[in-house]
Amino acid sequence: MLVSLAIKNYALIDSLQVDFNDGLSIITGETGAGKSILLGGLSLILGKRADLSSLKDDTNKCVIEAVFNVSNYNLKPLFEQEDLDYDAQTIIRREILPSGKSRAFVNDSPVNLNSLQLLGERLIDIHSQHQTLRIVDDAFQFQVIDALAGTISELTDYKKELKHYKLLQKALEELVNLKSEAIKEHDYNAFLLNELEEAHLVEGELEALEEEYETLNNVEDIKEKLAESYQLLSDEQIGIIPALTQLKNNFSKLSGLSSKYSNLYERINSSLIDLDDAFGEVDGFQEALEANPERLEQVNAKLQLLHNLMLKHTASDVAELIAIRDSLADKVSITENLDDTISQKQLEITEKMKLLDSISKTIHEKRAAAIPQLKQQLEAILKNLGMPNARFNIELKLTDNLFSNGKDDLSFLFSANKGGAFLELKKAASGGELSRIMLAIKSVLSNYVQLPTIMFDEIDTGVSGEISNKMGEIMLQMSKTMQVFAITHLPQIAAKGHSHFKVFKEDVNNMTQTNLVKLNHDERIVEIAQMLGGLDMSSSAIAHAKELLN
Repeated sequence: MLVSLAIKNYALIDSLQVDFNDGLSIITGETGAGKSILLGGLSLILGKRADLSSLKDDTNKCVIEAVFNVSNYNLKPLFEQEDLDYDAQTIIRREILPSGKSRAFVNDSPVNLNSLQLLGERLIDIHSQHQTLRIVDDAFQFQVIDALAGTISELTDYKKELKHYKLLQKALEELVNLKSEAIKEHDYNAFLLNELEEAHLVEGELEALEEEYETLNNVEDIKEKLAESYQLLSDEQIGIIPALTQLKNNFSKLSGLSSKYSNLYERINSSLIDLDDAFGEVDGFQEALEANPERLEQVNAKLQLLHNLMLKHTASDVAELIAIRDSLADKVSITENLDDTISQKQLEITEKMKLLDSISKTIHEKRAAAIPQLKQQLEAILKNLGMPNARFNIELKLTDNLFSNGKDDLSFLFSANKGGAFLELKKAASGGELSRIMLAIKSVLSNYVQLPTIMFDEIDTGVSGEISNKMGEIMLQMSKTMQVFAITHLPQIAAKGHSHFKVFKEDVNNMTQTNLVKLNHDERIVEIAQMLGGLDMSSSAIAHAKELLN
């Protein structure tokens, strides 16, 4: 509920501070006294865009601050969603600077207008003739029926599953598109993969093949060099090993004469051992080496294949070719398995649709059961509001379409006159009738859900007498479960309020100002008497005012 409102430097308001109670609060005042200014200031708190012309003094900023008790509105999730600090006593402040910039704060945390609007629509419902048009909106009509039907739990489940269903559909669409694109590339990718697989790639084989190729391609020259080396090492006449053996023998004899010969002997012996090893390897090379034209051709062909593949795939080595081969294998595998993946996704969608159908059927049945009750209550209220022949024809049809709130198609038809045809509300009811219908709907809603503070802005226009009295009684009944404001020109309604505020203009220092004050009991008698008989109050008007208040 709205606990208090403070306005500074807004339109004709210099400074205003007022506290409000729960129940029914009445706001009255002469035409042009500034009731629309008060509503305008309140609208800024609810997220309406600011206008520099709103400043009373364009050298100072405008500040509008409202305190709300939000403990009964279950708003913690919204505060968390918008990253705001929750407090049962929530303060909303709006500032308009002389520069034209606007700032908004919730519990001293800066917020943008979108967040303010989301919060505002959960706090106050300002109902005017213009907003009566909401009654012809499907979403609002469903809101009314669902309040009576008690479908909150089912609708929550439905919306969660619908979101998942749409994600599954999107995933399926992406898979189908992927398959379409993949099919175009599949044959080419499969060809490339087969080509790489047949190459039997082994990491590091390029270097080994190149070395083997050089050996096989130069086998005769290598043989010649090995034979020459063999002879240089082993020939009895010129061989290094026989000569070194003789040298070793000589120093073997000398080593017994002096240690200096012994050291040299060890070095010569070590060299001879190394040369013997080298000789053995040369001998082994000669034994192993043989011309193999067939193998040379195989190695050459494999090298040519690898170089061609590297050139084709812009790879620098065989390791890159292997990575490309593995990537192609993944692509081909994905394409070949897409049908299975698509089938699985379609199965998930079918199961999700069955679940949505089940939830939608439950929602439909609950709504259908609530419609007669809603129809009866609305018609009874409208009868008391001077529309004895008002009739509703509310048709609910379960369709195959997935809407945001179920699968129902709703037709909310109305007839104001006996024997009249049932038509859409906007065609069947006048502006005044729509206002009364909206009042009836809000009255019914207040019995089933916790509505935000509601402010009726001259909803009684064009109504008088006993009908206005009935409207006042409905507002009074609603105020038992919620905070209700009524801006009215009718004394019958004004007298119903638990609190009464008057909007008036006054001249202060040659400047016109709008103000709002709470009336005490005696002041209420005077205000209602003036509403009955004008400024020149008669004793009968005062008596009538007292009678209405009592």
